[in-house]
Amino acid sequence: MPRNAEVIRQWTILREIEHARAAGVTIDELAVLSGVTTRTVRRDLQALEEAGFPVYDDRSNDDGRTRWRLNGQAFKGLGTGLTLAELCALYFGRTLLESLAGTPFRGDLESAFDKLSGVLTPHMQQFLDQLPRVIATKPGPIGTSDVTADPARVARLLEATLQQRQARITYHSSSSGRTKTYLIHPYRVAYAQGTLYLLAFVPEYGEVRTFAVPRIQQLSLLEERFTPTEELPDEAFPDSLGVHSGPPEEIRIAFEPGAAAYVRARTWHASQRIDVAADGSVVLSLRVSLDRALRGWVLSFGSQARVLQPRSLVGDIAREHEAAAGRYAAAPRGA
Repeated sequence: MPRNAEVIRQWTILREIEHARAAGVTIDELAVLSGVTTRTVRRDLQALEEAGFPVYDDRSNDDGRTRWRLNGQAFKGLGTGLTLAELCALYFGRTLLESLAGTPFRGDLESAFDKLSGVLTPHMQQFLDQLPRVIATKPGPIGTSDVTADPARVARLLEATLQQRQARITYHSSSSGRTKTYLIHPYRVAYAQGTLYLLAFVPEYGEVRTFAVPRIQQLSLLEERFTPTEELPDEAFPDSLGVHSGPPEEIRIAFEPGAAAYVRARTWHASQRIDVAADGSVVLSLRVSLDRALRGWVLSFGSQARVLQPRSLVGDIAREHEAAAGRYAAAPRGA
């Protein structure tokens, strides 16, 4: 069984019981929903009870069947108007604070989440902390996407991720200009650089691929479940300066003295190492993916940066500079 699969299932069961409200839900119905045996559901319900969630079984029904319900009175004193699932989702979503690092709002938001933590029992917090990060963030420049993500579609993607349901998407690629339909196993929704991304395993290619959520044109959730075959790191796109998921390589870039102070004043990546020369120039070493974000970042320094390794990146940057010089040379004077 994949890591944390049972706690995801238990969270789904908790939400279903709360959504059922006074009608309640039977163990048989929960078993069908979760795709497991009734014996497994009973163990899940016991785990939820031990974690402190106010679920209980009620046998006083007209049809004589035992139904599971949630004691909503347990949280009436909060005065928040939020349901238990909403409170838990807010607690779980505190990972989104990472995208606000360095902003004036972070302190107030952390204080608010501290108060929220006090609402939940320690056992509830421990349970929620076991959930894998189906929502991840990558701190960095906050931009504006050229297309707005549909909130309802985002909610369905999160549902598919939590419930490990296969999905089919129609996706338009901005790089190739093509639109294609994919069968996917949604692993995670990530927020990075002002846009939402979906990390999903694509059986057709046998690997995890990244999709910009605003470019998903159609989405349908399937009844079939999937078992994750790869473990994703906690951080979103940890080996990229952007939103790429490729393997990292050793990168070395020399910066002229005019750019050295600016380079030294920032943390560009967790793997960085900076060597300072006697003339004030620096050599920055990174272990990151060779992707568009890296190439664009190097080019932004113009003649102040020179790639030392790998040779493939040296060639890419040199060709970009040559092409740019050619366009300037061919441009009419005064244009």
